[in-house]
Amino acid sequence: MSLILQGSTSGSVTLQEPAVAGTTVLDLPATSGTVALTASPTFTGTATIPTATVTTLNAPSGVLATQNGMTGIAKAWVNFNGTGTVAIRDSFNVSSITDNTTGDYTVNFTTALPNANYSAVYGSGEGTAGSGVRTASSSGNTTTTTRVCIRNLSNTQVDAEVICVSVFGS
Repeated sequence: MSLILQGSTSGSVTLQEPAVAGTTVLDLPATSGTVALTASPTFTGTATIPTATVTTLNAPSGVLATQNGMTGIAKAWVNFNGTGTVAIRDSFNVSSITDNTTGDYTVNFTTALPNANYSAVYGSGEGTAGSGVRTASSSGNTTTTTRVCIRNLSNTQVDAEVICVSVFGS
């Protein structure tokens, strides 16, 4: 049994059942763009899936924005160093960080979000003990940026060694 996936321009991919029993994994390439799965494909004949077969669809992080009609994967996230020269450690859909002033950063998205009504979750900390960094909050969301301010227990803006931002929304 095989399944043929055909694009809207040219070319196709044929998925063939494995010659032996086991787990079938389809890994999608980690490239930019959107992966769309049609909800009502047309099949001819009878498809039988053995109950012992486990099928997994692995997509690059953040590419599939909806699952079963619900949004559940981060639209953007970043882990960066906010001290000295600001540096991104790792990220998804974040092009850069702007260091506005002490403890004030703008996270710039690679691809704009559909609206500014998303939920941004912020966290900060230090690699050394006794830093007093305790709070991270937003001072404004747009479709292309979110801004984060880091404050210590005295409510003074401070730079932080570790800052993490995750963005969820439609």
